[in-house]
Amino acid sequence: MRLQMVWRWYFQIPIYLRLLLTVMFFMFLFGIVIHLVEPDHFPTLFEGLWWAFVTGSTVGYGDYVPVSTTGRIVGILMILAGGGIVTYYMVAVSTGVMKQEKELSKGHIAYRGKNHVIVIGWNERSRQLLKMIKEFVPAEDIVLVDSTLELSPNHNFHFQFIKGDPSLDETLKRANIEEARFVIITSDQSKEEKQADQLSILITVAVRGLHSNVSIITEILTKEQIANAKRAGANTVIRSNDFMSTLFYHEIYREEPVKPFDLILEQLSSQQYKEYKIPNHLIGESFLTCSNEFVIKDELLIGIIRKGEFNLNPPFQMTLEDNDQLITLANLR
Repeated sequence: MRLQMVWRWYFQIPIYLRLLLTVMFFMFLFGIVIHLVEPDHFPTLFEGLWWAFVTGSTVGYGDYVPVSTTGRIVGILMILAGGGIVTYYMVAVSTGVMKQEKELSKGHIAYRGKNHVIVIGWNERSRQLLKMIKEFVPAEDIVLVDSTLELSPNHNFHFQFIKGDPSLDETLKRANIEEARFVIITSDQSKEEKQADQLSILITVAVRGLHSNVSIITEILTKEQIANAKRAGANTVIRSNDFMSTLFYHEIYREEPVKPFDLILEQLSSQQYKEYKIPNHLIGESFLTCSNEFVIKDELLIGIIRKGEFNLNPPFQMTLEDNDQLITLANLR
């Protein structure tokens, strides 16, 4: 009965472990046998095991060889049985690794890590985001979820690709949504704006339903859908159309167009916005005084949040009040 239980357990373990145990069994078996058959040439069990592993792996150093007829017969059996098993094991492992890599590239392997960032949708915005993360936070664990890609675009970035519809629970669970720290939902701009926003909201609902505490950043194209995205569970809503329209407007109507405007935007990509609760010693002080204090920290004070309203570049003489939130711009490096 005990032997039957061991036999059943043997066939239930993964095939690679099963093959490894089989290889170890034969190596130890032939190592013990050769030690018993030729104790003069293989005085210890270790010498027998060493000969078995070297012979079975077809390395054949020749430092230990059987000299008797019985010992050579054991060697022949070792080469036929043990050598074949070792070769089959190596082929199986190599084939498994290649299959694993292929399935990983196709996005079929579930992610097992924790505290990671999930980026939904492959487009120029997500590509640029991954580039920035790689440059400034190279240790960050990223999972890309997309339904249109056939193979992972992981050429210059380090992330795991999950192929599937991000609005489905099955896809999000393969991305290990329950253990994620952030989810960024980018808008599918190949669709009409209304349809793209509806899809982003649907994905937001699916993510929030599976993880009630994860921080969700949702990109929305139309202003009318912002409230729906927040109701769906988005912590932050990015209005990409409004942002780009504002940039276009300022570039057209500034008195002297800034020629290297693209360089300015590139510099902004290396900056980080920070939010602080106003320190007690700065309550009642002017915005200028507070700005000077942050300059010492190599941070630029650009505005305050007061009663839910953001005031960008307020007058320097503005007096700061209790419960004000300070917004600064700091270098990522």
